[in-house]
Amino acid sequence: MSEVGAVSAEPLFTISVAAQLAGMHPQTLRQYDRLGLVSPSRAKGKGRRYSMSDIDRLREVQRLSQDEGVNLAGIRQVLRLEEELAVLRRQIANLERRKSAPGQIKRVFTADSSGHIRARSEHFLAAWPSKQCYWPRARNLRQISSQVVSTHSRELTL
Repeated sequence: MSEVGAVSAEPLFTISVAAQLAGMHPQTLRQYDRLGLVSPSRAKGKGRRYSMSDIDRLREVQRLSQDEGVNLAGIRQVLRLEEELAVLRRQIANLERRKSAPGQIKRVFTADSSGHIRARSEHFLAAWPSKQCYWPRARNLRQISSQVVSTHSRELTL
Protein backbone atom coordinates (compact mmCIF):
# COMPACT_ATOMS: atom_id res chain seq x y z
CA MET A 1 0.00 0.00 0.00
CA SER A 2 1.14 3.52 -0.56
CA GLU A 3 0.14 4.87 2.86
CA VAL A 4 2.83 4.95 5.48
CA GLY A 5 2.04 2.54 8.31
CA ALA A 6 -0.82 0.88 6.42
CA VAL A 7 -1.15 -2.88 6.89
CA SER A 8 -0.81 -4.85 3.67
CA ALA A 9 -3.65 -7.11 2.65
CA GLU A 10 -1.50 -8.83 0.02
CA PRO A 11 -1.12 -12.56 0.83
CA LEU A 12 2.63 -13.10 1.16
CA PHE A 13 3.37 -15.60 3.90
CA THR A 14 3.09 -19.37 4.05
CA ILE A 15 1.56 -20.91 7.14
CA SER A 16 4.96 -21.65 8.73
CA VAL A 17 6.17 -18.05 8.32
CA ALA A 18 2.82 -16.64 9.47
CA ALA A 19 2.93 -18.89 12.55
CA GLN A 20 6.39 -17.59 13.41
CA LEU A 21 5.34 -13.96 12.92
CA ALA A 22 2.25 -14.45 15.08
CA GLY A 23 4.10 -16.50 17.70
CA MET A 24 1.86 -19.54 17.28
CA HIS A 25 2.07 -23.13 16.13
CA PRO A 26 0.99 -23.75 12.50
CA GLN A 27 -1.68 -26.17 13.73
CA THR A 28 -3.25 -23.32 15.71
CA LEU A 29 -3.51 -21.30 12.49
CA ARG A 30 -5.20 -24.23 10.76
CA GLN A 31 -7.67 -24.53 13.64
CA TYR A 32 -8.46 -20.78 13.52
CA ASP A 33 -9.03 -21.11 9.77
CA ARG A 34 -11.43 -24.03 10.30
CA LEU A 35 -13.31 -22.02 12.92
CA GLY A 36 -13.48 -18.96 10.63
CA LEU A 37 -11.55 -16.69 13.01
CA VAL A 38 -8.86 -15.95 10.43
CA SER A 39 -9.43 -16.90 6.80
CA PRO A 40 -6.26 -16.56 4.72
CA SER A 41 -6.14 -16.54 0.94
CA ARG A 42 -5.35 -19.75 -0.93
CA ALA A 43 -2.54 -20.31 -3.40
CA LYS A 44 -3.00 -22.39 -6.57
CA GLY A 45 -1.98 -25.56 -4.75
CA LYS A 46 -4.59 -24.86 -2.01
CA GLY A 47 -1.87 -23.72 0.41
CA ARG A 48 -2.74 -20.93 2.80
CA ARG A 49 -1.22 -17.49 2.19
CA TYR A 50 -1.36 -14.97 5.02
CA SER A 51 -1.20 -11.18 4.68
CA MET A 52 0.06 -8.75 7.30
CA SER A 53 -3.56 -7.93 8.15
CA ASP A 54 -4.13 -11.68 8.73
CA ILE A 55 -1.06 -11.74 11.02
CA ASP A 56 -2.45 -8.76 12.96
CA ARG A 57 -5.79 -10.54 13.28
CA LEU A 58 -4.02 -13.69 14.54
CA ARG A 59 -2.23 -11.61 17.16
CA GLU A 60 -5.54 -10.05 18.22
CA VAL A 61 -7.13 -13.51 18.55
CA GLN A 62 -4.18 -14.63 20.65
CA ARG A 63 -4.36 -11.50 22.83
CA LEU A 64 -8.10 -11.94 23.43
CA SER A 65 -7.63 -15.61 24.23
CA GLN A 66 -4.54 -15.47 26.44
CA ASP A 67 -4.59 -12.00 27.99
CA GLU A 68 -8.33 -11.39 28.27
CA GLY A 69 -9.46 -15.00 28.79
CA VAL A 70 -12.10 -14.88 26.06
CA ASN A 71 -13.13 -18.25 24.61
CA LEU A 72 -13.13 -18.86 20.84
CA ALA A 73 -16.89 -18.33 20.48
CA GLY A 74 -16.54 -14.99 22.26
CA ILE A 75 -13.58 -14.07 20.05
CA ARG A 76 -15.64 -14.83 16.95
CA GLN A 77 -18.37 -12.51 18.27
CA VAL A 78 -15.87 -9.74 19.11
CA LEU A 79 -14.32 -9.95 15.63
CA ARG A 80 -17.75 -9.91 13.97
CA LEU A 81 -18.76 -6.83 15.95
CA GLU A 82 -15.48 -5.08 15.09
CA GLU A 83 -16.10 -5.75 11.38
CA GLU A 84 -19.66 -4.46 11.71
CA LEU A 85 -18.37 -1.34 13.45
CA ALA A 86 -15.85 -0.75 10.64
CA VAL A 87 -18.65 -1.04 8.05
CA LEU A 88 -20.83 1.42 9.98
CA ARG A 89 -17.94 3.89 10.30
CA ARG A 90 -17.40 3.73 6.52
CA GLN A 91 -21.12 4.34 5.97
CA ILE A 92 -21.03 7.36 8.30
CA ALA A 93 -18.00 8.75 6.48
CA ASN A 94 -19.83 8.25 3.15
CA LEU A 95 -22.92 10.03 4.44
CA GLU A 96 -20.87 12.90 5.81
CA ARG A 97 -19.08 13.25 2.46
CA ARG A 98 -22.41 13.24 0.62
CA LYS A 99 -23.89 15.72 3.08
CA SER A 100 -21.05 18.17 2.61
CA ALA A 101 -20.94 17.80 -1.20
CA PRO A 102 -22.20 20.91 -3.00
CA GLY A 103 -25.42 20.67 -5.02
CA GLN A 104 -26.97 17.91 -2.95
CA ILE A 105 -30.73 17.95 -2.56
CA LYS A 106 -31.88 18.19 1.05
CA ARG A 107 -35.31 16.86 1.98
CA VAL A 108 -37.25 17.68 5.12
CA PHE A 109 -40.28 15.67 6.24
CA THR A 110 -42.78 17.13 8.70
CA ALA A 111 -46.29 16.31 9.86
CA ASP A 112 -49.00 18.78 10.83
CA SER A 113 -51.48 18.31 13.69
CA SER A 114 -53.95 16.44 11.46
CA GLY A 115 -51.34 13.83 10.53
CA HIS A 116 -50.66 15.05 7.02
CA ILE A 117 -47.04 14.46 6.07
CA ARG A 118 -45.32 17.21 4.18
CA ALA A 119 -42.08 16.67 2.31
CA ARG A 120 -40.07 19.63 1.22
CA SER A 121 -37.03 19.60 -0.99
CA GLU A 122 -34.74 22.58 -0.53
CA HIS A 123 -33.59 22.34 -4.14
CA PHE A 124 -37.11 22.47 -5.58
CA LEU A 125 -38.39 25.09 -3.14
CA ALA A 126 -35.61 27.37 -4.32
CA ALA A 127 -36.84 26.93 -7.89
CA TRP A 128 -40.57 27.05 -7.06
CA PRO A 129 -41.01 28.90 -3.75
CA SER A 130 -44.81 28.90 -3.94
CA LYS A 131 -45.19 25.13 -4.37
CA GLN A 132 -45.65 22.91 -1.34
CA CYS A 133 -46.27 19.20 -1.36
CA TYR A 134 -48.74 17.47 0.95
CA TRP A 135 -49.42 13.74 1.19
CA PRO A 136 -52.44 12.81 3.27
CA ARG A 137 -51.74 9.98 5.67
CA ALA A 138 -48.73 8.44 3.91
CA ARG A 139 -47.84 5.32 5.86
CA ASN A 140 -44.08 5.17 5.40
CA LEU A 141 -41.09 6.97 3.96
CA ARG A 142 -41.07 4.76 0.84
CA GLN A 143 -44.53 6.04 -0.09
CA ILE A 144 -43.44 9.59 0.60
CA SER A 145 -40.23 9.31 -1.41
CA SER A 146 -42.05 7.83 -4.42
CA GLN A 147 -44.60 10.65 -4.22
CA VAL A 148 -41.80 13.22 -3.91
CA VAL A 149 -40.16 11.87 -7.06
CA SER A 150 -43.41 11.77 -9.06
CA THR A 151 -44.48 15.23 -7.88
CA HIS A 152 -41.15 16.80 -8.70
CA SER A 153 -41.05 15.00 -12.05
CA ARG A 154 -44.42 16.54 -12.92
CA GLU A 155 -43.24 19.96 -11.81
CA LEU A 156 -40.17 19.67 -14.00
CA THR A 157 -42.21 18.73 -17.07
CA LEU A 158 -44.70 21.60 -16.67
